[in-house]
This record gives sequence, C-alpha cells and structure tokens, in this order.
Amino acid sequence: MSDTDMKKHGSSLKKKGMLAVISGFSGAGKGTLMKRLLNEYDNYSLSISATTRDPRPGERDGVDYFFVTKERFQEMIQNDELLEYAKYVDNYYGTPKAYVESEMEKGRDVILEIEIQGALKIKAKFPETVLIFITTPSAEELKKRLMHRGTESDEVIMKRLERASLEAVGVEAYDYILVNDDLDKTVKHLNYLIQDQHMRVSQQLEFLEEFQKELRMVIM
Repeated sequence: MSDTDMKKHGSSLKKKGMLAVISGFSGAGKGTLMKRLLNEYDNYSLSISATTRDPRPGERDGVDYFFVTKERFQEMIQNDELLEYAKYVDNYYGTPKAYVESEMEKGRDVILEIEIQGALKIKAKFPETVLIFITTPSAEELKKRLMHRGTESDEVIMKRLERASLEAVGVEAYDYILVNDDLDKTVKHLNYLIQDQHMRVSQQLEFLEEFQKELRMVIM
C-alpha cells in the first residue's frame, strides 16, 4: 500500500465529536462556564436552537438562534429534524439535528444547554450523549448568588429556588454532577469530563473498525 493511499485512508480515522448536554440550577453559573469553556478550548461548538419567536434587537439568525416560522417548525417536528423541542409562551424552541450532526462530523464536541426534560429526551434517543448537571456547593450558596445578581425581586428568587427543589429530583439521571465552587477549576474539570468520554470503548468502535480495515490493507 502506497504512502498516498495510507494518507487517504488515515483521514477516515479522525475522531468524531460527541454531544454534551449541560443543565443546572438557575444561578449555578452555567452561562459563565459555557463562555469560558469555548474561549479556552477550540474543539467545542455551542448548539444553536431553532425558535418561532421574533428576533430581539442585536440577535442574528444562525448565530443566536435559527429563526423559523411556526409552519416550518411544525415541518421540522414531523420530519424528525429536531433532537428535542418544547413550547414556551406560544413559541417553540428546539435543537436542530442537522447542525449538531454536522459539527460532530467535523470532529467538534457540541455543547447543548437545556433543561432536564429536554436532556432526558436526548439521552433516550442518543444514549452516548453525556449529561452533566451544574450546581453550587450548597443551597445557601445558590440563594446568595441569585440575590447578588441584583436583577430580580425576592419573589422571583423564591420561585427559582422552588423550581430548583423540583429539578433536583431528576438529577440522578445525569452522568455527572459538577459542583461549580471555583470557576477556573470547574472549567478544567468540565473539559476533562467531556474529553474522557472519547476514551470509552463504545465511543471508539467506529475508529477500531476503520483501523482493522486499514490493517488488512497494509498486510495485503
């Protein structure tokens, strides 16, 4: 087998990306973690949701959201073009399957930040997805962070804490629980958890199959 042939076939061994779903309590710092992760590591893509709501000032189609009509969103549901979707205040939100798969084929790990119910739907469809839940070190710390935002009333803060109490019931379905007590360490730990998934045998089967094919060609 020539060196040229080996190079051609060697390109097929490129690592395929994976999907990591991030959830967490409001106030746990998910947004800040996502920004830091994407800034510090260049192998991630942030999943872009589709929505039927109108763009807000400064929002760009294909960057902040994929803005579609309700008719188009219904087509996406019927054609199984979404990994998951939900309806909030008369508008639909969902995760386009094509975008996620395209980024993964490029070898990029896709980060998707959604609520627990959507995360569990994706895990049911794609068991290889890694689910990571972000939390504060304690409930008291969660309350303190929400209060320090200074953007919400005491009533809204209490509602968020009540919602956190309900969400905590479903966290046991996640693969990992990540305590965000030190931002720098948590970003590194989050990256480690995601990259470690590539070492699982189930994630390497496609690579091994291609490698076996190449071995057969090498010894011919």
